[in-house]
Formats: sequence, C-alpha cells, structure tokens
Amino acid sequence: MLTLHLHKLVFHSYHGLYDGEDKTGNDFEVNLDVHYSVKKDKYDSFKHLIDYEEIYSIVQKRMALPSPLLEEVADSIIKKIHHQFGQVTRITISIFKLNAPIEQFNGKVGITLTRIFD
Repeated sequence: MLTLHLHKLVFHSYHGLYDGEDKTGNDFEVNLDVHYSVKKDKYDSFKHLIDYEEIYSIVQKRMALPSPLLEEVADSIIKKIHHQFGQVTRITISIFKLNAPIEQFNGKVGITLTRIFD
C-alpha cells in the first residue's frame, strides 16, 4: 500500500452559502491522502505509480467550480480520482475555509471526507 499526500494546497474559490461568498470568494486549504496498491510492488518506474501532478490538476479544476457546500466539492474530487485511478483503495480529503464570514471568529472551518473502495 502506498499513500500519496498533497497537503496545504491553497486556492481562492467561490464556495459557500453566505451572502457575497459567490462574489468575493475565500481562501481554502485542501489536504488530500490517496491510498493505492502498486502492482507487484514495482517502485522502479513511474508507470506503476499515480502522478501527483494529475491529482493536483483534478483538485485545482474542481476548486475552480463554485459550489455552496464543501461536502459536495470533496465528494466530487474523490469520485473523479477514483474514476481515473482504479487502483485507489482509500481517499481522505479535508477542505478548510480559511476566512469564514462568522462574526468575531478567528480560525478556520472545514470538513473531512473519507471513502474506502474495495
């Protein structure tokens, strides 16, 4: 089992339910762990591995599409990765809104979604 990590990816996106979030946007942090099996434990060639640039591209493209709910964004990223890479056995993604429009709030809010595939 091999795990590919992409952490602390920051995007300016337009996700959210609050008034104006679709216009001003917000900064989001994405952390992603993709677990997969490598056929015959061959680590000597890139053709046996998942390219993290391709995973990043999937995340980047989806983060550019506005959505009111982070749960939906996370789910669609997981589905796209699993569809494109059948050897994936588990994916965990966290998406944090770095500047939540909550009065007197200092911190970040977010969600984590994990899917396990047989």
